[in-house]
Amino acid sequence: MSPRHLLRVIGSVELATLALMLLNIVTVHTPTVSRILGPVHGLAYTLTVLAAALVMRRRHRVWLIALVPGIGGLLAARVAAPEPFATVSDVDL
Repeated sequence: MSPRHLLRVIGSVELATLALMLLNIVTVHTPTVSRILGPVHGLAYTLTVLAAALVMRRRHRVWLIALVPGIGGLLAARVAAPEPFATVSDVDL
C-alpha cells in the first residue's frame, strides 16, 4: 500500500466520522452515537497525523497539513506524492 493511499483511506475515515458526528448533533443528538463516533474520530485523527509523520520522514509540510482537523488526511495525501502528468512520450500512439 502506497503512503498516499494509506493517508487517503485514514483521511476518509476521519472526515466521515466528523461528518456523522456533526449530523448527529444537528439532528437527533443521540448520546450513544456520540460516545461511539467521538473516540473513533479521535483515533482516526491521531492515526492520520502519525501516518503522515512516519511515512513522510523529512517532508514537514505533509504532516503539518495532516494536523488540520477533518480534512487534513485528504490534504496530506494530495501533497504527499503528486502523480506526474502524462507526457506525449508516455502515451502510446
